[in-house]
Amino acid sequence: MSDPIGICVLGHGVVGGGVRRILREQGGMILERTGLTFDLRHVVVRDLSKHAQHADLPLTTDAEKAIADPAVKVVVELMGGTGRAGELVEKALRAGKAVVTANKSLLAARGRELFALARRNKTCIAFEASCGGGIPIIQSMMQGLVANRIDDLVGIVNGTCNFILTKMTKNGWGYDQALAEAQRAGFAEADPTMDVSGRDAAQKLSLLSGLAFDVSVRESDIHVEGIDTLQEIDIRFARELGYVIKLLAIASRSGQNQQGNLSLRVHPTLVHKNDVLAEVSGSFNAISVYGSALGHALFYGRGAGQMPTASAVVADLVSVGMGIAQRLFDQVRIFAEGVPAARMLDFEQLQSRYYLRLTARDEPGVIARVTRILGEHGISLSAILQHETNDTNLVPVVITTHLAREGAVRSALEEIDRLGVVQPPTMRLRIIDPPKEFGTGN
Repeated sequence: MSDPIGICVLGHGVVGGGVRRILREQGGMILERTGLTFDLRHVVVRDLSKHAQHADLPLTTDAEKAIADPAVKVVVELMGGTGRAGELVEKALRAGKAVVTANKSLLAARGRELFALARRNKTCIAFEASCGGGIPIIQSMMQGLVANRIDDLVGIVNGTCNFILTKMTKNGWGYDQALAEAQRAGFAEADPTMDVSGRDAAQKLSLLSGLAFDVSVRESDIHVEGIDTLQEIDIRFARELGYVIKLLAIASRSGQNQQGNLSLRVHPTLVHKNDVLAEVSGSFNAISVYGSALGHALFYGRGAGQMPTASAVVADLVSVGMGIAQRLFDQVRIFAEGVPAARMLDFEQLQSRYYLRLTARDEPGVIARVTRILGEHGISLSAILQHETNDTNLVPVVITTHLAREGAVRSALEEIDRLGVVQPPTMRLRIIDPPKEFGTGN
């Protein structure tokens, strides 16, 4: 058995409490499996008075002193944000301490800089909990899939949005009602903007796509649309057409080689009801990865919550303690200085199928005018769906297309919305077809 590994935890919120619980309740099992024990030397909080119920913990407000403790070998950052958390991570790395973090915002904004700092100080950063909660997707990308050229990655990576969309789909709720339930159940913050705008998913996609494609990805490289403008009527029409709407994070190459431009996007997407991602409900996450040797692999599990995220944090602690994290950090090019910036496909050139819902006057010739404009922009239609309504003047019309270019669809809709017989704006959602696995045609 090795000597206890001293750790300092920055922050004692939901995830910090889960880490403490695992170390106490499962410490014997971890020792038996790995020969490692962890010495929780410091738990840094902002206000001691708010943690009076945890008087048995080594609580402190002095983060600098806790990090500087010579017995501390690993600093676990669970504060969140990019300000104070970034300062303390820098301090830990400069002191040669390994860092374990769940902070995707910090890594998305400053990952390359912080990883370079870790290398200069001969230490490492482990970040399994930053993406997918308890799903071991980071470890899999770095090790299990290392023999594969990754061409596509498609995932549900935000549990809050998936919970909201599940309630809208299965219960027939509107967005506001579903959001309120997500907040009541603890899946959504009082200010849910980070989640429902798609930014949380985009930050996770920047990390995953950097690992998948061996490039440096900025959050600004990713096209982002949230679910906050989604209407219940589109959920219903999608279901009638055989689809489920999910907020997807999508990364794909535009060419089957290492030089292909990348398409990186987060947006509500129509997923066919037979696709495995359509069945992912509640706060669960799922990430489909398509590799050159493996084909399709699916990673599924709890994408958020105290214990799933704490599970990933403790897994990183064990990896650091066994020396695995340092070895991987030294040999796998993660956000390394020499890794090139991602070459992005112009979003206007994206090829996709589309769901279009327009509100039109119920009079002869309207659909003909709309389809003519779409045809003039090279957009081929696959289906038209129209329902009678109680409104004698306006009716919703849903059109699905074959593959079309994003720029052409945008231009066509701008022209359609200028028609006096259409009430703007026309809703546009993309439809995803699963990537084909090699040699299977599926």
